[in-house]
Amino acid sequence: MKMLITGGAGFIGCNFVHHMIEKYDHELVVLDKLTYAANLDYLKDIKYKIEFVKGDIKDPEAVKTAMKDCDMVVNFAAETHVDRSIEDPGVFVKTDVLGTYNLLEHVRKYDVERYLQISTDEVYGSIDNGSFTEKSNIDPSSPYSASKAGADVLVSAYYKTYSTPTLITRSSNNFGPYQYPEKLIPLFIMNAMENKPLPVYGDGQNVRDWIYAPDNCRGIYTALTKGKLGEVYNIGGGNEKTNLEITHMILDILGKPESLIKFVDDRLGHDRRYSLDSTKLNGLGWKPEWEFKDALRETINWYKANPSMFLKFLKG
Repeated sequence: MKMLITGGAGFIGCNFVHHMIEKYDHELVVLDKLTYAANLDYLKDIKYKIEFVKGDIKDPEAVKTAMKDCDMVVNFAAETHVDRSIEDPGVFVKTDVLGTYNLLEHVRKYDVERYLQISTDEVYGSIDNGSFTEKSNIDPSSPYSASKAGADVLVSAYYKTYSTPTLITRSSNNFGPYQYPEKLIPLFIMNAMENKPLPVYGDGQNVRDWIYAPDNCRGIYTALTKGKLGEVYNIGGGNEKTNLEITHMILDILGKPESLIKFVDDRLGHDRRYSLDSTKLNGLGWKPEWEFKDALRETINWYKANPSMFLKFLKG
């Protein structure tokens, strides 16, 4: 089985590549543009076990080269940072929507057996009580989540119109090794290690459901291989915590003072709470394996052991 993994040098993508190499015997092709959030060093230990193609998912020639003879495609490639999307929405629309369109067109052309779109719980918007199911309405709040929602709708439309063999997974907030330190957990780990302020938006009471990236990768592969074509599968970690709770846990594990916490103006369109119901994927035999605090300790230990991965960030 030959599989194309787009965005495979980024955070979740490289975790998935490592997972595939460790657990399965598929031939892997990685397509990645190598933006600021991606790094070939993430794959250095397994580079001889994969085929790497540098390219943009918006580029038909790059996609043609990477997808040829592939049986499955998993699309991790995306612009994902909400703050950056607020500053420059166009980049997100071009990559997340037009890039997905380009991939879908090539999936049709090359008779790929399964295409899985990696999405996010943020497409559902905010929820005060209960949890989102796969039948919940899409109601994005930021240009980032809107671009991912647009891609999801396009993927679903290709299934309905052309019978393109698509699936979609929507996961809760991921954390773990290899994540560029602009997202909350890696940013706060790196800042705390350097005794720099930890900027908490608003009152810090925004709630997110967290999932350790390796658990998400297992869920993705379960949906890809066992899921029903045309369906959406939520992948939630079952770890709902406020941003302030996460902040205190990081400081506690690192033995750093709470005086490093700095409350800042809230983000525009900041969703209050995310929560996913993963019953559908549980029915395929998946559930998270990691306890949250154990996974957080593993993540912190990884960043402590690999500061050179983010020298540009530290110098910035």
